Amino acid sequence: MDATYAAPPIVGRLQQRAFLIGIVALVLCLVGWFFNHASFYRAYLVAYIFWLGISMGSLAFFMIHNLTGGGWGFAVRRLLESATRTLPLMILLFAPVLVGLLTNELYGWTRPPTLELQRAVEYKHPYLNVPFFIIRAVLYFVIWGVMIYFLNKWSREQDFTADPRILDRMQNLSGPGIVIFGLTATFAAFDWLMSLEPEWVSTIFGMLIAVGWGLSSLAFAITMATVLARREPMASVIVPVNFHDLGNLMLAFVMLWAYLAFSQFLIIWSGNLPDEIAYYLPRVRNGWEFLGLVVITLQFAVPFVLLLSRDLKRHPGQLTLVALLVMIMRLIDLYWLVAPSARFIEADWHVRLLDIVLNILAPVGVGGLWLWYFAGQLQKRPLLPLRDPRLQETLEHSWHQH
Repeated sequence: MDATYAAPPIVGRLQQRAFLIGIVALVLCLVGWFFNHASFYRAYLVAYIFWLGISMGSLAFFMIHNLTGGGWGFAVRRLLESATRTLPLMILLFAPVLVGLLTNELYGWTRPPTLELQRAVEYKHPYLNVPFFIIRAVLYFVIWGVMIYFLNKWSREQDFTADPRILDRMQNLSGPGIVIFGLTATFAAFDWLMSLEPEWVSTIFGMLIAVGWGLSSLAFAITMATVLARREPMASVIVPVNFHDLGNLMLAFVMLWAYLAFSQFLIIWSGNLPDEIAYYLPRVRNGWEFLGLVVITLQFAVPFVLLLSRDLKRHPGQLTLVALLVMIMRLIDLYWLVAPSARFIEADWHVRLLDIVLNILAPVGVGGLWLWYFAGQLQKRPLLPLRDPRLQETLEHSWHQH
């Protein structure tokens, strides 16, 4: 590895501290498991989907940059690559989700259906059954893993050989890869999240989750790029125009997420069909409507207004504050999606202190291990793809705009 562009020491410190915090938080989560198994599995699912989303959203942006180029991508490319290489860890961390599935404490359709659900779920049995659920999960991980393996392998070969044909290979995989990613992410969202409400369907839901993954990964990349931009070697490489471009991308994804979320709500509410509005009714009653308004305000309205400012997008510190707000709200949005589904497992379910504590500890625990693995991957390669044939021209263009 070119020592000139090695990761700064702060990345090593992040790795050590994240691992310690993650282990402690997960141990405390396991203590919560003894008090209420179902609450643990729901909180863990929220945390797992959130951090997996950063890995998978990074894969999507990695492929987009392979096709389009641009200074924004070179500023965060190694961050995106390292995030994708956390997939082996996320496969291992999928185990508690499988345990919740097999013990009938996470998904209501694994239990004998009640009379009111009998009609809604019986025709879905060929799709919603445990063996096929596991087969599909394996298929998603294999497809994602194959794309991640080859894209990272070719990127590493490019560092050593500077062969211009490698870029062609990456682009040839990235084009269809984006389509494949969209399909697999959609079905994974159907399986792991939408099936929590076994009577409900939405054709928009998969894309809504995939766009949320992209938004989370972009916010994370901006945050890490700000940390690196304050230290050499990246301090002399990342310029305000790169953050401006990343801010524009985040604005676009904030608007796209809001459009999809509102479209889903409007179509279902205006249709007024019992099987569909049953999803929203628990989420607009008993205080959940206030949490929904918080998500709308702080994940869309506030970031939308702030990201219209050119000066803010060129100020890394201010842009990072918006990115952190978006990441927090993505987590809360997932909680709003998952928590009310508890009524299919616990008839008298209500929010308890244990639920709140677990929904704080689980993201910290999974996130600590994710950041530990991510930081380890980031230290293995130079922070810039120095032999990408587009790099020099892109950097010169960025500095000219700066």
